[in-house]
Amino acid sequence: MKKYFFTFLFLCYGVLFATDNVVGTTIPDLKLNLLDGEKTSIHELLKDGPVMIDFWATWCKPCKKVMRYLDQYHQEYSEQGFKVLMINQDTPRSMGKVKSYIRSQKHEFIVALDPNQQIAKKLNGQVMPTLILVDQDGSIKWRHQGYISGEEVEIERQIKLLIQSDSSES
Repeated sequence: MKKYFFTFLFLCYGVLFATDNVVGTTIPDLKLNLLDGEKTSIHELLKDGPVMIDFWATWCKPCKKVMRYLDQYHQEYSEQGFKVLMINQDTPRSMGKVKSYIRSQKHEFIVALDPNQQIAKKLNGQVMPTLILVDQDGSIKWRHQGYISGEEVEIERQIKLLIQSDSSES
């Protein structure tokens, strides 16, 4: 019994620190294939200001719930250079669903495709939704996994804090 307890404790410890240790580090400049067929990179998107990255899939209900708030923040804080980058995790066979879903919802945020989860693995974003807030210098400032109704308040608070700190440094 003790053996199982310590194994469980070790696994929990590893998961806890595997997700927390990225805050404060610099995000790698990963290449992105966008839904509209264009190509860009994370650092290219950061040139104008901070970016909120969100990993999602069309079958993920919590992802769909938080999307409307992220789209709202993308529009509301765009004048401060803020962007939302949604990185889709659907399989290659279901990529057609992504475009039709985004169109039907009239979302304005940026959508990138990661059908083989290469970006998700590099940024530890396999749990959906995973939100990563990155400042203009590429430093990861905040990270959150999952979504429960009401958490949009904390998401917006983190965005505002980052935008305010960026504008006070300028």
